[in-house]
Amino acid sequence: MAKPILFTVDDDPDVLQTIARDLRRHYGEHYRVMRASSGAEALESLRQVVQRADPVALLLVDQRMPEMSGVEFLEQAVTLAPDAKRALLTAYSDTDAAIRAINEVQLDYYLLKPWDPPEEKLYPVIDDLLADWQAHFRPAFAGIRVVGDRWNPHSHEIKDFLARNQIPYRWLDVERSDEARTLAGCVAEAKLPLVLFPEGEPLHQPSTAEVANRIGLQTTAAKPFYDLAIVGGGPAGLAAAVYGASEGLRTVLIEREAPGGQAGTSSRIENYLGFPVGLSGGDLARRAVSQARRFGVEILTPQSVRSLRTDSDYRLITLSDGSEISVHALILALGVSWRRLETPGLEQFTGAGVYYGAAQTEALACEGEAVYLIGGANSAGQAAMYFSKYAKSVTMLVRGESLTKSMSQYLIDQIAATDNIDVQTHTSVVEAKGGTSLEALVLHNSATGVTETVPAQSLFIFIGAVPQTDWLDGQIQRDGRGYILTGPDLQTTDIPPRQVWSRERPPFLLETSLPGVFAVGDVRHGSIKRVASGVGEGSICVQFVHQYLGDVR
Repeated sequence: MAKPILFTVDDDPDVLQTIARDLRRHYGEHYRVMRASSGAEALESLRQVVQRADPVALLLVDQRMPEMSGVEFLEQAVTLAPDAKRALLTAYSDTDAAIRAINEVQLDYYLLKPWDPPEEKLYPVIDDLLADWQAHFRPAFAGIRVVGDRWNPHSHEIKDFLARNQIPYRWLDVERSDEARTLAGCVAEAKLPLVLFPEGEPLHQPSTAEVANRIGLQTTAAKPFYDLAIVGGGPAGLAAAVYGASEGLRTVLIEREAPGGQAGTSSRIENYLGFPVGLSGGDLARRAVSQARRFGVEILTPQSVRSLRTDSDYRLITLSDGSEISVHALILALGVSWRRLETPGLEQFTGAGVYYGAAQTEALACEGEAVYLIGGANSAGQAAMYFSKYAKSVTMLVRGESLTKSMSQYLIDQIAATDNIDVQTHTSVVEAKGGTSLEALVLHNSATGVTETVPAQSLFIFIGAVPQTDWLDGQIQRDGRGYILTGPDLQTTDIPPRQVWSRERPPFLLETSLPGVFAVGDVRHGSIKRVASGVGEGSICVQFVHQYLGDVR
């Protein structure tokens, strides 16, 4: 495959030569640098590049050019290289134009001239943009291929696992693809889903653990003892891992599905501080995982914790494979799961037209179809906006009278401005129908009393939150819904105080009823269910861990 292209455009020959030189010096080993002295020249060259199917990773363009400004060039270039990252070179007086370009051409970044020294002002920005591009780039070579049936729950499980772990793969549906049928026919006694790798034998109907082993994910701890273990790899757990490891603690993070947690499935987070154009949950997870690994965090996934016990000042956790890890301190960042609905038919079609979350995994398969979503909070709104790019129509089913009680206003405004999204309030699903997959939904409107049956192939559910904490029963105090009590909340329960807390000192703010065990994020009683608050709790919890370790050491 040809090297991906970094394309720079500037009408000043000296500036163009300098920026091209700086790019080649730092990226020349893995990328090809192309340059043009005008927007028109650049567009012609870009057309030739696209005709050759060479990948374009970055467009770095000067704003002030005669005949065609940088923004005007990008408005045309985006149709030729829609996946390329877009950056603008500007003078201080052009910053207003650059800010407008964020919305007009989805500008990814703008750089002020001069960028000297590039090691400080250019390369860190380009590194970040290229890392984002690489994360979404699908090169034209044979990687992992998944052959299966769209309506097979096992096929959905494998696709979702690979997508959430940000492992590039190609999906081939035997109902739609001749190539899929050919591949399945070439493998003796093929059982779907069939997972094919660039090297080695294919896997037939594999478990996620088998796939994880083949692609090299770590599921076994390298050491028997750690200063700190974190159970759960959502934003709170990843933040705790970054701060713990960066402050010198031997840290292991255990995640049962994929780093990012429920937030990692969000198609777009637009109110997270520092990202004015928003970012996906997957991007946030990828950045956080890279940061954690940079500081030496061991990440075990897919892996889960089966039980917890104490031995003096040690906390011992048993993993699902039977192995045991000993730690001084433990942070529970378990997050929550989507609440399962007991509506007739939904369980039968789960994974075969009915999905909990999974917007990014199944969106392409829903192209041109009518999609239904249950939920009225931010996760449902983000999914609706994402599906609207692919589906013919998106119908949000909301039991309440409006979205205002549970959804951020920016999302409500975006939904209202999107023509193919319809919000049906006072509406719930009372039955799901079909044969081998979902074919119809029975909807009931509580305000009008009308019940109707509508054809539907895909229903996505984004409601409720259920903590998975039963394995802590008898070890950690929880509220009536299973959320973990921490800090001052331990003193407000009806349980006798000495059964709740065993130390003379009061519990730290995020400490559970078991000293040295902390809880952060959505699983904690009274937490604010937002990504930023989870990151905050995970970050500050490490300070309490240090205080606890100071006592036991």
